[in-house]
Amino acid sequence: MFGKLNEEDFEVLRGPFESGRQSPGALSGILILSIFLQAFLFALEYFAVGRHTVYPYKDQILLFHFIFTGLLSILSLIYAIPIVYKNSEKMQYLLSILVSQNLFSIPLFICAMFLVGNDGYGEKPSPESLLNFTYITLGIGLSIFIVTSIRFYILLRKGHYRKGSKKDVLRSKFETTSYIPAATLGGIGIVFIIQYIARNSAIADLNGMVFIVIAIFIFFVMLFILPEQLVILYCKFRFKSFNFNERGYLNK
Repeated sequence: MFGKLNEEDFEVLRGPFESGRQSPGALSGILILSIFLQAFLFALEYFAVGRHTVYPYKDQILLFHFIFTGLLSILSLIYAIPIVYKNSEKMQYLLSILVSQNLFSIPLFICAMFLVGNDGYGEKPSPESLLNFTYITLGIGLSIFIVTSIRFYILLRKGHYRKGSKKDVLRSKFETTSYIPAATLGGIGIVFIIQYIARNSAIADLNGMVFIVIAIFIFFVMLFILPEQLVILYCKFRFKSFNFNERGYLNK
């Protein structure tokens, strides 16, 4: 799909590398910090909500997420070592994508699902109802990812990521309207979540409902960001100019 696009069509995406914000050295520090943050979020997921939910397959979900988080933490430690990331910065960037999703997307989504099935609030929803709620929410999230990917591809084809394309001016008007489909899907998802909670009396206090809505909203936002992260990863594999040389400078 991107085979017909040239290196110039992706040039604006080099910005985070040109500024140094996503250089291998900067990512190594972020990966070290992420180890502690991931451990904290899993502890929150397990102790704060995991023990008080009737959500089906919760033990299997917690076990799988524990193993996944553990593997990411070990890899984060490995790819924070200069001799490793200097020889494999593409894999380091892929790892950074997985870590970002495991920080701001996966644990919040799991906590939200567990909290919907909290056995200490009102009437307990049935396991079938909870699974249907999860499938619909994931379906909305997948739709946001697909719509955002299509929107991103259209922007690339129209040259909005070319250097000198007056990105800040020309893209602003186009992107304002192109956000509408993804924003509409996200709005539908939030309305559905609120209606489900109210209908099933799963959450009796306002704080619990607010947390669920915010957590799933952040989950949707991360799916909105994911296409750009994947395109940048594609560029690192395809173009030498998205990678750094042995001295730590971005290739021309």
